[in-house]
Amino acid sequence: MKESPVSSGTTTAPAGLRRQITFGDLVVYGLVFIGPAAAVSIFGPLDAKSHGAVPLVYLVATIAMAFTAYSYALMSRKVPRAGSVFAYASAGIGPRTGFVTGWMVMLDYLLIPSVAYLFTGIAMHSALPALPTWAWTALAVVVTTGFNLAGVRVAARVATLAVIAEVVVLTMVLIGGVWLLARHGATRGPWSPLTGVGAFSATAVLGSVSVAVLSYLGFDAIATFAEETVGSTRLVSRALLTCLVIAGLLFAAQTYVGALISPDTPAQLAAHPGAQGDAYYHLIDVRLAGWLSTAMAVSKAAGAAFSAMVGQAAASRILMDMSRSKRLPRALSTVDSRTGVPAVGVLIAAAFNVLIAVWAARRPNGLDTLVSIVSVGALCAFILLHASVIGYYWVRRAGGPRRVGPHLISPVVGAVILLIVLGEASHAAQIVGAVWLVAGLIVTAVQHQRDRRTIPGT
Repeated sequence: MKESPVSSGTTTAPAGLRRQITFGDLVVYGLVFIGPAAAVSIFGPLDAKSHGAVPLVYLVATIAMAFTAYSYALMSRKVPRAGSVFAYASAGIGPRTGFVTGWMVMLDYLLIPSVAYLFTGIAMHSALPALPTWAWTALAVVVTTGFNLAGVRVAARVATLAVIAEVVVLTMVLIGGVWLLARHGATRGPWSPLTGVGAFSATAVLGSVSVAVLSYLGFDAIATFAEETVGSTRLVSRALLTCLVIAGLLFAAQTYVGALISPDTPAQLAAHPGAQGDAYYHLIDVRLAGWLSTAMAVSKAAGAAFSAMVGQAAASRILMDMSRSKRLPRALSTVDSRTGVPAVGVLIAAAFNVLIAVWAARRPNGLDTLVSIVSVGALCAFILLHASVIGYYWVRRAGGPRRVGPHLISPVVGAVILLIVLGEASHAAQIVGAVWLVAGLIVTAVQHQRDRRTIPGT
């Protein structure tokens, strides 16, 4: 039986979902999931790998991710559904591919929040060691799940506060860095963050881009709120592109100032891998103030929990859309009549987050294990997203006039970039991704056989 397209016109929200999310809320959701200061965590590894050209790496990474953001924008206008890539692949290629795409992105939405919750648990345990890491981690899941269950307006307000707190601390760091540069000058050449320290290496920059693009994972969560936005279907696409640009500028700014005041050279960081993870906090501590370094760490720890909250909410919307499309158990499409939230989906996502994060918290290498495999689901789903654009506009011809640039060249370039990044993923990530993919293929094969038995003539 050939895969048939699903309805792709403008949809109305199903009973229970309420249109109450604004453009600003969408941008905040995207920034919370990404983290305005996300580049701080991997500044050291990127500084060593790119020979000091981290801001250039992020500018290139922003351009690279723009192809994915644009494909999201194209499909979100034509298929404004909460299922995001599941709905897009179903419309552009077919329901079975749609299920596999949704299945792969669910790996992302289960692991990224788990990593974020674990990060919060580790930070809280270091500050208040009376409770073990796993207990702090579980508590973070419970609190943020409560915000999600309270409704999107409550969650949006909390997310806004989290973004504001992280941006305030980041702004203080940037102002302090500029003040230090004005008073004492830079430790590196003013153009070195764009050209590298010593000779420029295009290979080093491009190799670093494959790591930097992982900082943007999560902006796509914006698309899962398509059925709850106030305004036209273009609201989601504008929010996606706006969030990407803001994040790219923030990443470039914080790494540019950080590079110019860093007490360590890229060569020193490369020679001492153990110092790379805390490199940005170290430079704040040494060059600016110890309390500011602590404030950055605390804001990052708190922000991680709310980042996980957005990921959990996004996962519940995808589960809901896959359920009402009869690809998952019907209970997952249940929407609370009082709050307008897919409560069962939220609780299922929260349960997975607790299990994964607490398991990792009780293992000495748990965080490293999760971080090493966190990206593969999203990358696979993004690649299928690009294929969906081609399928929707060129194969099914469902999107109106076909244009070579936006509907063919752009998704092909975007998919190639992501394939390169996927090739750079850790061996563990590739294995986990392959196992998860095989499991998804088995489930969709079982569903196909079920459909053939229940639908005459298929």
